[in-house]
Parts: sequence; structure tokens; C-alpha cells
Amino acid sequence: MGAFTTNIKSPVIFSKSVLDLNVSDKNQYDLIITDPPYYQAVSYADLSDFFYVWLRCIFSDKLDPFKGLFTPKKQEIVQHIRSDKDKIEERKKFEQWMSEAFIKMNHSLSAGGLLTIVFAHKDPEAWETLVTAIIQAGHIVCASWPIQTEMPNRSRGFGFSSLASSIWLVCKKRAITTRPGWDNKVLEEMRANIAERLHDYWDAGIRGPDFVWAATGPALEAYSKHPIVKKANTPGEVMSVGEFLSHVRRMVVDFVVGQVLTGEKEGSDMAAADRMDAPTAYYLLHRHDFGLEEAPSGACILYATACGLSDRELETAWDLVSHKGTAKHTPGEDAEPDTDDDAGPEANGDSGSKIKLKTWVQRKRTTMGFEAPSGRPIPLIDRVHRLMHLWRAGDVHKVDEYLDDNGLRRQELFKRLVQSLIELSNGGSDERPILESLSNHIQAKGAKVSDPQKEFDFSDNGTSN
Repeated sequence: MGAFTTNIKSPVIFSKSVLDLNVSDKNQYDLIITDPPYYQAVSYADLSDFFYVWLRCIFSDKLDPFKGLFTPKKQEIVQHIRSDKDKIEERKKFEQWMSEAFIKMNHSLSAGGLLTIVFAHKDPEAWETLVTAIIQAGHIVCASWPIQTEMPNRSRGFGFSSLASSIWLVCKKRAITTRPGWDNKVLEEMRANIAERLHDYWDAGIRGPDFVWAATGPALEAYSKHPIVKKANTPGEVMSVGEFLSHVRRMVVDFVVGQVLTGEKEGSDMAAADRMDAPTAYYLLHRHDFGLEEAPSGACILYATACGLSDRELETAWDLVSHKGTAKHTPGEDAEPDTDDDAGPEANGDSGSKIKLKTWVQRKRTTMGFEAPSGRPIPLIDRVHRLMHLWRAGDVHKVDEYLDDNGLRRQELFKRLVQSLIELSNGGSDERPILESLSNHIQAKGAKVSDPQKEFDFSDNGTSN
């Protein structure tokens, strides 16, 4: 406090459980700082017992908290995932207690007070639970920062898709007279809030899942202003927190894909990214961040969700990825897939499992580039990979036929995708020269234009050729 020149009262600091807040604490605190439980990530009390039993040997006769044999667990706000617990009941308990905790914090906060929340979870459901509790308790997110708080060499960081940054949300009380908002206006404000911040975060070197969640803070500044957000075109319905966060994630995806398509120095072309189909958008996200190496499943699932897909769809319907062990990748990125399938229980997306992007050589479905599952539009990445197979086979006539039949010569987005893949490919692989040859071929021939000097047959029958 000596740094302040004015006569400011020394602060009174409390360290206490939110469960200890009561009616008498109304408007009592000017600042509350909390690092809330991380959903089902950690069973804190169980882990604390490891240290507690040793500390108890020293302090049991001196401090009351060490009187018991083990740490207290009944009032712990966590979602246990132990085999002796019911998952559904544990989730209900966690969500209810989290909601009650933020209501108590709102009640105890002074009129001009601030609530600071530190959160670093990769699971969209965890964020949805947290944000729902914050908004329903009557808080507005007024500021946010991604702060790199996690050590990359910590034991938890190896083999897991843990975040490197914590997201710090600063909240204040929302006036009880605040009226509901409308989704079209809230989304417009969200896009305006987030656009500049995304550039700042990108320039600061934030990447991967950290980049996705860093954008959540500024986005929530628009959504949390209202107790509920109604849908303008659907009377009687409201936009849920989950729906809103999906819009946020998609905007982040469009920004990153736009960066990849235009080159990071030129800035993001979000308009081009918005036109990109979901499987191709995912492919570019994954390829940009992880290349063709194994990637943490948590980060891949987050990217898939942001693109409106699931990791299962990416593997089974679109044939873009393989879980650890389902597609061996021998040295050299263009190696043929190994048929040995030893994907153990980790292949189902559990923490620590891996997902790998398939190379163009490994994608051999006969329908690829000709039709898509359930009659959906054919992804651009499928068209590129089909052309690569045709080019390697030396069938230039079929390459030209495929380009012309699908109108690809004039499609700017297709050309930019090819160029992006060239830049993302490894110099020593077969992928780059094939893509470069294809690109040169497309540029050299240009779009196929019908000959204006048609030959007409002016014979008696009057038909033309």
C-alpha cells in the first residue's frame, strides 16, 4: 500500500469457502477472486489426502482443520468420475452447487464490486456450465484476458491437451431492471467486440485451443449483458449459452482458416473462410496447428465441435482422421497406411489419446471427390485429394475433365486452398511437387471456355454442329 500517495484504507483480505457466505454478507465485498473447480477434471479432496496425512502428523494437535483423519469431502463442488459415483447425479450436483455458489457471490458483492474468475478448461461443456452459472446469478462479463499461467513442462502437460493459458474473466453485477436481449443484435455486437481482439491475440502468439477460449471472454461481454437472449425470428425461444458459444467458436475457426488461406502476414480473410465447408475448415485447422503428427484428442474434438462436426464423423463419414493406432504412419508423410489396428481404449477420445490427420495417400475411398455422405456437398479437400490421385496416375485428361465438370478452374477459394496446402506441406514429400504441378497446370490452362467460332452447318436440313 506504500505505493499509493493517497490515504487509502488498508484492505481486509479473507480466504474462505463460498459455502461460508451468508445473508449477513450482502454487499460486503468489493472484490471476489475465485479459481473455481474444473468440472470433472480434478478430485481435489482425494488428491489432497496424499499431503494431508503427512501434515496432520505435524499439526493435528495445533490446528483444528487437521483434527480429522482425512480431508472433508461432502461439500466439495466437483463432478467425480470415480467408478463408485453415478455420472448423471454427479453432474446435476456440480451444476446446482456451482449455480448456488455464484448466486452467493453476487449477493455478497458490493454495488460497484468486481468478481474475477480464473478458468482454463478445454471442454465446451465445462465452459457452458460455468457461463450459465455466471449469467443466471446476475453477473456481466466486463473484461477478460488470456494469461499464460501453466508451465509447459509440468507433468500434466505431457500427452494431454491441457491449456497453456488461463482465461481471466472480470465480472460486475447486472442491474435487476435489465431487459432481455435479441440474438441478432447480440451476435452483431459480439462480432464487433471479438474482431479486433482476435487480431491482438493472434499477434501475441496465442494458438490452438488457447486461441479458441481466449475469444470467449470478449464475446461474453455482449451476451451476458442480458438475463436472457431471445431469438428474433423464432418467437418464444431463447438462444442458449451453448448456441452462443457455438457461434463464437465458429467465428474463431473462420478467423484462423482465413489466416491460413491468405497467409499470416496479409491478415485474415474471414469472408473466404465463411464460405469454406466444415470438413475442409477442420482439415486446415488441424494441419496448421499439428501438421500430420499425432495431436491431443481434446484439442481435435474442440476444433471439430467448432466446425459443427464430431471426431467420430471425421473418422467414419469423412475419412479425414484416425485415432491413435488405427492408421500407422511410417516415416515419410506419404507412407501407405498400415493395416494393423491396435487402437486400445485410448482411441475413444479419453484424456491422453491421440488423433492423426490422414495423408492424401491414405484417403483411398472410391467415392472421394465424387459424392459425399448423405448427399451433402463434396468438401473441397476431397476434390483436391482426388485430383492428386489422378495426377499421380498420369491421367491429365481425367484431371482436366474433373476440373471442368466441377467448375474448379474459376473457383478462387479452390485455388487458395491448393496454395495453402503447398505452404503447409513438407518440402521433402511427394505432396508438395504434386500440388505445385497441379497449381501450375490450372494456371496455365485457365478456365475452359467454349469456342465462340462455332461451325454451323448451313445445309438444307438447317441443323448446326
